[in-house]
Amino acid sequence: MNKKLPKYLLGKYQLLGTVTFSVLFALVFLNLYIPFSDTAWFGLGRSVNFLFTAGFMFLAMLILVVSRIIMYKTQDLFDMTYLHYVLWSLGEVFLICALYAFVTVDIVQPRTPDYFRILVRALPYGMIALVIPYIISGMFIAIVEKNRTIRLMRYQSRTSGKDSPSGSPSSQITFFDNSGALKFSVNSLDLYYIESDDNYINVWYSDKKGALKMYMLRCSLKTVEDSFKGSPLLRCHRKYIVNLSRAKVLRKEKDGYFIDLDSDSVAPIPVSKTYSDSIVGYFSSANSGI
Repeated sequence: MNKKLPKYLLGKYQLLGTVTFSVLFALVFLNLYIPFSDTAWFGLGRSVNFLFTAGFMFLAMLILVVSRIIMYKTQDLFDMTYLHYVLWSLGEVFLICALYAFVTVDIVQPRTPDYFRILVRALPYGMIALVIPYIISGMFIAIVEKNRTIRLMRYQSRTSGKDSPSGSPSSQITFFDNSGALKFSVNSLDLYYIESDDNYINVWYSDKKGALKMYMLRCSLKTVEDSFKGSPLLRCHRKYIVNLSRAKVLRKEKDGYFIDLDSDSVAPIPVSKTYSDSIVGYFSSANSGI
């Protein structure tokens, strides 16, 4: 449970898809649950409670959206683990069930309002209505991401410099988008670094004239990282993968390590603490082999 949560589960569109699917799942489940509850007041037809139902669903969805926006915005402040994600999700369930308890008492208006009893009865149904779609969404996203990684890793193994008849360290690096379509191919010696931009990546490279160019495609940085393990393309920051064969200097500053590439057009690439050991290890092994 203390294992770090994969970043692809915290992407903007992944979180949006999880919320959308969860709301639709909960809507269907709660309508099936109504006949078996003595406190349910939902109604989506011509029921007099339609406005209350619509209002409650809107507030519940608003809670989920705000919660997931906060999750997305704060993911860089700390490394979210599976335990953090589970506790966060349970907190969302509790808030929505607490809202349901207060709205139920206000609508049903029993002689002796018992918020706690209604809350306790609502929690299991809230768990079913939200936790199940969370699990399904997470499994679906993980399977899609794994398939993308496997596809890229297979292609990388065919284009690796190790398979080159001449034994040249140069190789052709090819990128696919999320649909599996081949989008961009560049010689490894022309590639500088890859930058994350939400669910897109920006590939920075030099053209035939030596000018710095950028190509954008829909793909996650995590997929690229997993696909090119063992190559000079190393993750050095949550936003960057750098081609260390183009690295000129690794320097330690007050704010941490920075990598200078062999082009004046490229700004220094920061190295975060999470990846500093692997980057320093790469340079140490390269120097020891000289």
